[in-house]
Order: sequence, then C-alpha cells, then structure tokens
Amino acid sequence: MVFVPGGTYHMGSDKHYPEEAPVHRVTVDGFWIDEAPVTNAEFRVFVEATGYVTFAEIAPKAEDYPGALPHMLKAGSLVFNPPAGPVDLRNWASWWEFRFGANWRKPYGRGSWIKGLDDHPVVHVAYRDAEAYAAWVGKELPTEAEWEFAARGGLEGAEFAWGDELTPGGRHMANTWQGNFPYENLELDRYARTSPVRAFPQNGYGLYDMIGNVWEWTTDWYAPKHQADAAKACCIPENPRGAGREASYDPNQPQIRIPRKVLKGGSHLCAPNYCRRYRPAARHPEPIDTSTSHVGFRCVVRTQTRSSANDRP
Repeated sequence: MVFVPGGTYHMGSDKHYPEEAPVHRVTVDGFWIDEAPVTNAEFRVFVEATGYVTFAEIAPKAEDYPGALPHMLKAGSLVFNPPAGPVDLRNWASWWEFRFGANWRKPYGRGSWIKGLDDHPVVHVAYRDAEAYAAWVGKELPTEAEWEFAARGGLEGAEFAWGDELTPGGRHMANTWQGNFPYENLELDRYARTSPVRAFPQNGYGLYDMIGNVWEWTTDWYAPKHQADAAKACCIPENPRGAGREASYDPNQPQIRIPRKVLKGGSHLCAPNYCRRYRPAARHPEPIDTSTSHVGFRCVVRTQTRSSANDRP
C-alpha cells in the first residue's frame, strides 16, 4: 500500500460531463491505498481461503427481477463483445452481452480461463464481492473523494492524472481505447482488453492504474451531480461520503429498485469518441448487483493521524 497524505483539493470538473459538476473543495484525511487494483492472484487467495462465491456465480431469483425472461435467470455477467462495424453509440447493448458462465475465473464466459492473467485486475466483481474481499484483508473500499484525491497524484486542477495532455510526447500513460469505439481498437497502447496492473507509469503518489484498465468501485451512492457547491457553503466538507441511498436509484428503471454506487477511473474501453472518462474527475453509476468485464477495485486503510503513516498496513 501507499500512504496518501490528507489535504484539501478541488473535486469534480465543470468542463466535461454534467455529473462531474460542480467543482467544489473537499478535505480528506491521510489514508493508505493499494498501490494497484486487486489482481486475479490476490482474489484467488481470498476465495480459496474462505470458499466465497461471487455474485456472478449465483443464478438470479425471479422475484428480484420482475419481468425478466425465465431463460435469462442463470449465473453470468456482462462481457464486452465488439461489433463488426459502426453502431449507434446510444445503445450500449450493441457491444455488451450477458454471457452465461462468465465470472472472475472465466472472464469471457464458458471455455475461457484466467491462466496467464494472475497480474491482471480481477473483474466480474459486484459491489458486495469487493466489500467482502476488503473486509477479509482488514481494509475498506475508498470513498469517491478519497479515490479522486489519490488519482490526482498531487496535481491540482490537471485534466489527467499525469498532466493536461492525454499522450505526452506520444506516450500512452494508461490502458484506454485507441480508434473508433466499439469496433476498431488500434491497440496503440499494446492492449486490447485488461493489462497487467503495473504496465503503465505511476502517478505522483506512486499509484498504478488509477486511470484506465478497469473502473473501480467506491463506497459513495451515486447522484447525477455533486451534492452542493461547497464554495457557497459555510465550510469545506471533510471526508464527504456522497449522496444518500435514495438518490442512487435509476429513474429509468422504476420497476427494478437497484441502488447504484460511484465508479471511478475509466477503463480500457474509454475512447476519445465515446466515454472520455479517463480522468480523475470522471464518475459513472453502477448498480450494486452488476458485474462486468471492465470493473474491478482497490482498497484503503484509513488513519486519523499522519504520524501513523510510519505503520505500514
């Protein structure tokens, strides 16, 4: 783990997607954070020690998903499946497929395996899976404010975790998508899907993969914008926890009351023509019952005093 000293910073962005606004000042205490996302090898140790079964390995119950087709009530997860050519970018179903048998061990579904991917981030983990792992190792999941502060690496106001240029000097700083998403991946960064967790440069705090590779779970309930403009408030929020649970439900699915958490960091599927969310301020809602081939997590250990940074977890 890496110790991130606490501080006050400008969270969010007024220049990109509306859910990132408004920019507001927040304060976070110092904390330890995993140097990289949790890997397949690390998650395997947890599963073998506890017998834990992930959400994607359990068949859904009909009463939890009213209107679901009976033949779809099988264990599985969402897998990225690139189309052969251009599609309507408003229809995510053109490149996502719910694949029976897909889970953290079988990232592309039945017949696939994670052999050779020990140092890649574990994927197909729902929120409860990430929480269970964190509790087992004596850690927690980060808040959105903690995660964004760590991702910025000490660069106040920079667009990316490494500065204001996406590829400085032509160098790819994170595992993202090059080409026309979702059908043309030029792989200029050398990776078509996930990459080993230390394949790209560290940020200013010495952290890997805070941007790209896989989205990462945070503990905050999602709301379509930051709660308030702290500049107009009486004081700067300290260690904010985001919106309440009720604000997190998807208004487009009133029949399925699944709350959503905030994902951070973007993934290998973020492209200039779609989902320009390979930035610290970017955020995305994810239902807590959902697992996909591009979402993972990392953990934190909180401390109330900077002096305890000498006591490495």
